[in-house]
Amino acid sequence: MLQLRRSDERGDANHGWLHSKHSFSFGSYQDPRHTGFGPLLVINEDRVAAGQGFGAHGHRDMEIISYVLEGALEHKDSLGTGSVLHYGDVQRMSAGSGVRHSEFNGSQAEPVHFLQIWLQPNVTNIQPSYEEKHFTAESKTGKLKLLASKDGREGSVLVHQDASLYASIMNPGDSLEHALDPGRTAYVHVIRGSVSVNGTALSGGDALKIAGEDRISLAGAQAAEVLLFDLPY
Repeated sequence: MLQLRRSDERGDANHGWLHSKHSFSFGSYQDPRHTGFGPLLVINEDRVAAGQGFGAHGHRDMEIISYVLEGALEHKDSLGTGSVLHYGDVQRMSAGSGVRHSEFNGSQAEPVHFLQIWLQPNVTNIQPSYEEKHFTAESKTGKLKLLASKDGREGSVLVHQDASLYASIMNPGDSLEHALDPGRTAYVHVIRGSVSVNGTALSGGDALKIAGEDRISLAGAQAAEVLLFDLPY
């Protein structure tokens, strides 16, 4: 099964200071056809105006990953953690039994552009925790770089779910394959550029749900940056 979701089919929320594209139902955007894919519940592509952001608010029992594309994202939370994230930085926050955090544009002059990703954990009411790592462009170019996993292998951040998140920067001539074990599905989200995934042409903001396949093939890229989620059914 290959199910295509075009960029312009996503939910669109424009609040002036925040412009967000929702791949799955979120907030006031509710679509019963797109409520998540396995434990992957949220991919929001957010653009936040200079000096603006999300004030302190609470979460629980959710794995929240931030992937910064441009600009500076300032994070503070009730765990006492505070940092400013830039391109290449990946942040994981396990909300567990409950945490409050804020996210602001760390610049007074330039917008910040980032993806916020939510995974449903396979354990609940755990102690909240936070992790942040930097992945260079070189480490992702022409390969699938593991960013998040259930065991933190290969220098990835740890998520409390049997899921693996990979990223790749692909240039013309690059081709990649990822094997899917039996009982696994995949979700491919194109951040920018264009690439063919299992023969389906995708451009920036497009996504492909994949089930019942034994491998994922990526080819025909044009300045592409891609996320690949390897997920349980």
